[in-house]
Amino acid sequence: MKYLQLLFSIILAQTFIIASAAEQGITITRIAGKPNLSDFEGMEPQTILARSMTKVEGFIQRDPDDGEPASQNTEVYIGYDQTNLYAIWLAFDKEPELIRANLSSRENINGDDRVGLTIDTFNDQRTALSFHSTPLGIQWDARWTEGSSIRAGFDTTFDSVWYSDGELTDQGYMVSMEIPLRSLRFPDSEDQLWRVQFGRNIPRSSEFSFWPQYTIEIEGRLNQTALLNGIEDVSPGNNSQFIPFLFARDIDSLDRKAFGGPSFDKFTEQDIGLDAKFVFNDSWVLDATFNPDFSQVESDEPQVTVNERFEVQFPERRPFFVENADFFATDSNLLFTRRIVDPEGGIRLTGRSGDYGLGAILINDEAPGLNRKDDDPLAGEKANIAIIRGFRDISEQSRVGFFLSDRELGEGYNRVASLDARLKLTDNWITQMQLVGTDSEPTLGGEAKNGYQRNIQINHTGRTVNSHSHFIETTDNFRTDLGFQNRFFKPDTSGIHNSLNLNFYPEGSNLNRWSTGFFDVYLNDNDGSRIYHQFGPNLNFDWNTTSIGVSFTDYAEILRPKDFSGIFTNTRYDYENWQLNVSNNTLQTASFRASYREGRALNLVPQAGSLPYVADTSRIDLTFLWRPIDRLSINNTYFLTELKNRGGGSKIFTNEIFRSNWNYQFTKEWSLRFITQYDQTEASASTRLEDDENLNFDVLLRYVINPWSAFYLGYNSNRSNFDIIEYEGERELVVANDLRRDGDQFFVKFSYLFQR
Repeated sequence: MKYLQLLFSIILAQTFIIASAAEQGITITRIAGKPNLSDFEGMEPQTILARSMTKVEGFIQRDPDDGEPASQNTEVYIGYDQTNLYAIWLAFDKEPELIRANLSSRENINGDDRVGLTIDTFNDQRTALSFHSTPLGIQWDARWTEGSSIRAGFDTTFDSVWYSDGELTDQGYMVSMEIPLRSLRFPDSEDQLWRVQFGRNIPRSSEFSFWPQYTIEIEGRLNQTALLNGIEDVSPGNNSQFIPFLFARDIDSLDRKAFGGPSFDKFTEQDIGLDAKFVFNDSWVLDATFNPDFSQVESDEPQVTVNERFEVQFPERRPFFVENADFFATDSNLLFTRRIVDPEGGIRLTGRSGDYGLGAILINDEAPGLNRKDDDPLAGEKANIAIIRGFRDISEQSRVGFFLSDRELGEGYNRVASLDARLKLTDNWITQMQLVGTDSEPTLGGEAKNGYQRNIQINHTGRTVNSHSHFIETTDNFRTDLGFQNRFFKPDTSGIHNSLNLNFYPEGSNLNRWSTGFFDVYLNDNDGSRIYHQFGPNLNFDWNTTSIGVSFTDYAEILRPKDFSGIFTNTRYDYENWQLNVSNNTLQTASFRASYREGRALNLVPQAGSLPYVADTSRIDLTFLWRPIDRLSINNTYFLTELKNRGGGSKIFTNEIFRSNWNYQFTKEWSLRFITQYDQTEASASTRLEDDENLNFDVLLRYVINPWSAFYLGYNSNRSNFDIIEYEGERELVVANDLRRDGDQFFVKFSYLFQR
């Protein structure tokens, strides 16, 4: 009993020390001018202005040695004036020649040294803005959200206008940050009380250090920040932003649905529009858009989609949806904004007052009515969409909220209502709960159907033990036209998934950490019949620049008649595979990630008239980043997926994806990017897939002043394996062996941010 009391006392004392460190505050100084790196020549404050700034030092490691002093000294000098927040970083390094710093485009800073600050301007310990910079002043910014929703963690779709500069020295490097107050949102009050965290990353040793201490001992990030006092009589004002854009393109592409058969169609189109932002009462934002700028000049990263039962999810990058995007996030993803494809216009209000937050969207979508025949009842129809989200913060890092959405199209509709809560139980335990109801009527009219979904999860975060348990139940008629529901959230599904990981930190070893754990899933339908089971143990090892992991997974998947045409009774399939993962960033100029998976998988694309069956499979994923010079980055990705029949080993299909992304940075603003992507599927008679081959070239010249003031000049060309044949006066598209051009596009895009 005495030993238990002693252990409890040690844990309590450690928790108190951590809590005390997080609550220690700093007072920021109001300064009389704009600080520059020249004020810190020799990496020390040289001028009266520099010496008037508040100094922060004494960084503590989180990784690899949690609680130990940082291996390199870091000093931060902060101050503010009526319009800006300033930070000057002095990042000392005992081996300055090993600092990793490359001239790259904004946010493409993976693998480089960096420093950054995170600011919780509402002191609510739930959301914050993070601003990072490399030694050359290349920016990265993001919104941090506590929790485990789709928006939890760092959301890099957030963009802001701020200024940075950097300089390498013989003692390390210096960075300056100037963050306009109009780029922040904070309470409308005379005296501000914020929270702040300073961090530094040294990739050659995989070191992350912070002030104040940000330990893995307890759950949460913003609860471990320091109070920031001293900001008085400031306001971003009732400012406004206007972003007009011009987009023009010339296209020569294959129209597969042309009258009389496939043919090439040449056309030119121009588009102009306007995004506007109005900030009032310091923390409320009204976004308005007319013919919104939804053209996407940055291409999505490749994902394997062959032989997959469920759709893959691509991130949202369009500016209109970025402001306070976390407001609309819940554990069940009820708003996946890429479902809104082609709107004419919309408005969006987000903001908070005290413990309350509110978000609302009114927008339409022309996409459902486009490219339909004249006699189609939905031709020219638009979906009208209304969304409202509200929440209230309770105690520290707990929140309750609601979500309502309505999508109207034709005679049909889809309405969603949700209640959710995130409750922080202790320093290590949190729980999230959500209840969702839906009411839907088919687009062309018919019987309305109701459905519901409920889920609850409980998570533990600590130094040694991390666990996650999540129960989700979804009825058959549950439908979210604006959402994204993965396997665990699909209709007519009820089940639980669990994970447990144990971490160990050897002393006196080059091995920083090794961990072991498992992931387990049980899914039934609402009648209680098992439809899926997955169990997999794993083992992982982490050194300074190398990680190795191995896992084994056993599956039992049951397909029902509604899952696959031709199945008349529930059919069970058992299969298993193992996977090896390796990553390394030892070299200054190169890093790679690789994984290899082998075993068995379910063939979901058998030949026509056949049912799914278990086959042998293997998959290789490779990512290799090479920086031959500090202005050029070459990022290569390769996926190879093979499926073979068991026994004889005859091939069912092979799918390859190769992508090479070359980016040359002339200056911080000017860059030239070239992407080539090759996709190939070789199919046999054992699958209904057809041979498919595609080669794409993408060239883009960019001049980017800030995320909204930019000029783009681009060319895209695509080739695929097809031919057009004439038969009895009709044209027909057939699969061919050779690649043929099926589309070219030349485009220009210009946008500019006006602020007042």
